Amino acid sequence: MTDNIASTNETSATLAEAAARHGIELSKKQLDKLEQYCKLLWEWNEKINLTRHTTYDKFVGRDLVDTHVLANLIEQGERVLDVGTGGGVPGIPLAILRPDLKVALSESVGKKSRVVEDIVKRLGLHVSVYPERAEKVLAKREFDTLVIRAVAPLPKLLTWFKPLWQRFGRLLVIKGPAWVEERGEARHLGLLRSLELRRVANYPIPGADGESVVLMIWPRGKKRA
Repeated sequence: MTDNIASTNETSATLAEAAARHGIELSKKQLDKLEQYCKLLWEWNEKINLTRHTTYDKFVGRDLVDTHVLANLIEQGERVLDVGTGGGVPGIPLAILRPDLKVALSESVGKKSRVVEDIVKRLGLHVSVYPERAEKVLAKREFDTLVIRAVAPLPKLLTWFKPLWQRFGRLLVIKGPAWVEERGEARHLGLLRSLELRRVANYPIPGADGESVVLMIWPRGKKRA
């Protein structure tokens, strides 16, 4: 998938065309649902700022590529919480790509949580939406994996979730080129002392220099695949 990155000068007329340019294979059912999601998201985006990715190429190149990488890292039937979902990425596309997963979304900004709740309902997805911070969700529920994208620097994330590791198994965090610096700061602050951190995926950022990575973080001593 990462070897076939579309040129930013190309314009795809359909979601299927944009996905093909990035080497992402989707079933007709997945394409239909994802296209419906794009239309609902962009419809809402005219009323409330949710995304800058308002073409199929931008949606696939930034949102779907990230989600596709995550989908290949999550095991069958896992309970997944999307932390600070915003307009629903990566949680909603993840639920479409991996219907076997039990996906939930957390979003503390009320107007955004109401939007994603409406989108989930109109898509007919079995996805829970929690209008509160992930820490409050974790106080009441347990998850196997937390997925996080564009929420906060790594030291801040690790500080937030430090008291809650008994409530979930691991973090999968999407980061850009600054991840090395953030990891260094987290180590300096002692936030990784009892944790393992591994880069489990890396891939180019379409239309930009550098690459995205997925970091897997879990408690030291707990075996991970």
